[in-house]
Amino acid sequence: MPASQSRARARDRNNVLNRAEFLSLNQPPKGPEPRSSGRKASGPSAQPSCPGDGARERRQSQQLPEEDCMQLNPSFKGIAFNSLLAIDICMSKRLGVCAGRAASWASARSMVKLIGITGHGIPWIGGTILCLVKSSTLAGQEVLMNLLLALLLDIMTVAGVQKLIKRRGPFETSPSLLDYLTMDIYAFPAGHASRAAMVSKFFLSHLVLAVPLRVLLVLWALCVGLSRVMIGRHHITDVLSGFVIGYFQFRLVELVWMSSNTCQMLISAW
Repeated sequence: MPASQSRARARDRNNVLNRAEFLSLNQPPKGPEPRSSGRKASGPSAQPSCPGDGARERRQSQQLPEEDCMQLNPSFKGIAFNSLLAIDICMSKRLGVCAGRAASWASARSMVKLIGITGHGIPWIGGTILCLVKSSTLAGQEVLMNLLLALLLDIMTVAGVQKLIKRRGPFETSPSLLDYLTMDIYAFPAGHASRAAMVSKFFLSHLVLAVPLRVLLVLWALCVGLSRVMIGRHHITDVLSGFVIGYFQFRLVELVWMSSNTCQMLISAW
């Protein structure tokens, strides 16, 4: 037995691969440790991981690519919103043919501005008060008082939303004096468009008009909104939003409609 041990030791000494410079060749190659595993204990004290940990790591590895894609790729809503905003700005600039003196339709700027003035709040409030003073019928005074309420509601709503959003127009155009009086300074929403939509809907509902006059009333509201885009004061979405706001203002006035007795009490107090 000692003789066999001495022969084994001699054979190990004579083996070239047992030398120090060749020891690394006898060791199995070690791959890089995964980053997510962290530092693991080495030596005899290391304990094998349980099957539950392996299943949890596999689920995490399957979820990581999806989470990375969600972080790197922008959302569909953001892409759609930015695309629509770019289209809105481009189309509004193309339709702003009367925005300046060097514009293609600069000669028609005065006429286009005049169409826009027909939808301004000051002429409508002044005209409604004048008609209310001249009116002698209870039905007429009731309609005019509610119209005055709708006009005041429109001015306050548009001024509040514009102050909150503070969106500028597609061109650098300064507001007029009438715009400052009604606090119609910013672009979103278009106050002229909301007023034109609300007034036209109000007249169509409470006045008996012939079919040609009803068609002309709708065309007037559309022309007022288009004129604000042509002079460069509003975007297309500003005008469309103004039409929507004007419609909802009309619905609100219909819900809080003042009766004839209430209107007479307010008129007598005034």
